Amino acid sequence: MLNGKCALVTGSVSGLGYAVAEALARAGAHVVLNGLCEPAEGHAAAARLSEASSIDSIFDPADLSDHKAVERMIGEARDRFGSVDIVVNNAVVRHFSSIEDFELPEWEKSLSVNLTAPFLLAHLTLPAMKQRGWGRIINMSSVYGWRGAADRIDYVTTKTALIGMTRAIAIEAARTGITCNAVCPGSVPTPAILERIRKIAQDQGRPVEEVQREYAAERNPTGRFVAMEHVGDLVTFLCSPAGDDITGASMPMDGGWLAS
Repeated sequence: MLNGKCALVTGSVSGLGYAVAEALARAGAHVVLNGLCEPAEGHAAAARLSEASSIDSIFDPADLSDHKAVERMIGEARDRFGSVDIVVNNAVVRHFSSIEDFELPEWEKSLSVNLTAPFLLAHLTLPAMKQRGWGRIINMSSVYGWRGAADRIDYVTTKTALIGMTRAIAIEAARTGITCNAVCPGSVPTPAILERIRKIAQDQGRPVEEVQREYAAERNPTGRFVAMEHVGDLVTFLCSPAGDDITGASMPMDGGWLAS
């Protein structure tokens, strides 16, 4: 379905981003993984992906807050694969702090990674996508793009803004063969969330499994986490011919959270 296409997935060495990369690779796309980790870890993740799906995957350690590094990453992806056809903006920086205690450098870092980097990636890839008459930009927003939460001012603000960016790109590109959509997951069992649950269990002296069930049930009416592989399947669907007429959409995948 996506044979010969190149997908760049930011924040993809592990967790949700890697699940999305796996789904795109299964559909035949070559994949550029990206993340701030030890190079050996990133290259190992790319090797696993290549071996599992018989596609070509590479790892790029670009710091998304560094504009020159982002430009270099796009250039090297084009040199390797000829084009960047699919961009999935999954990388995120978040801090848990009240507004009055939030440090300005942390705010600026969140804006840079969560918002400016997706803009820059669209800015750099849209011209060639338009020339080819095909492209997909998927912005990974969140249920917090639709609702507020205390002590998460950077996350809520940037995930909400990503939905606005999605709509703007979709309208500009509507007659070019390019679509842009936002996916809004609820609670997924990412390493960061599982670590948070582990700490809660440790602090309260409770079994991790019990806290995990409670954590998911408090958010998702289904009482379970959203499966990361299902998010990857949704992204792949949006990249398929069946997604040609879906653009500018913000698609919750939240186990009924927003309906509750």
